[in-house]
Amino acid sequence: MHRIFRIRRQTKGPNLSKRIVHYSIVPMDDVPKIGITGMPSVGKTKTLIKIIEKLETTGYKVEGMITDPIVEKKKRVGFYVVDWVTKEKEVFARLDWDVKDKIGKYGVDVTALEKVGIPAIQKAIDDPAINIIIIDEIGKMEMLSEKFCEVVIDALDSDKPLLVTLHKKSRSPLLQDVRRRDDIRILEVTQVNRNLLPYKIEKIMVEKLPPLY
Repeated sequence: MHRIFRIRRQTKGPNLSKRIVHYSIVPMDDVPKIGITGMPSVGKTKTLIKIIEKLETTGYKVEGMITDPIVEKKKRVGFYVVDWVTKEKEVFARLDWDVKDKIGKYGVDVTALEKVGIPAIQKAIDDPAINIIIIDEIGKMEMLSEKFCEVVIDALDSDKPLLVTLHKKSRSPLLQDVRRRDDIRILEVTQVNRNLLPYKIEKIMVEKLPPLY
């Protein structure tokens, strides 16, 4: 694949602090990049995991981070951030945390994200043995970390296939930039399509992924 040229654009916001973002302009069809969006609890992460598992059975190597709910007495009380490959995880957010960083009712520990999630994404970008980058999710909690925002942009600008989940309603500078890009296709998971969408996305990815051998 050849990069044609680069655009430089300055993005401002509380999480990006006048960061210069480098966008590589390449034909949209060259590298499959899919964003999965939807309302809270509709099944974005489950959809992503189904796609990952199917891609891995065909031999593709996947790495990055996912968020896993913490459930106690049948109630969701928080989230883990998990390295997909190593399964290392840290508690990232909880309802009962009285901390500085809060999103809604959840207290958020950004250091957990920076300890587990960000290195997993960076490894996916840098390791030539990894075929596909995954990020779950680009959401309000995760965007409290400027380092997370930076590594997301690096992943988007990389030449590797990408699967991400996206917060549906946030109007943060990072998410606005992701939605405006012409090299990522965004699909919404709903109660109606969530059983079929993983198969549709897997088909899109497989048709565009380079052969393994």
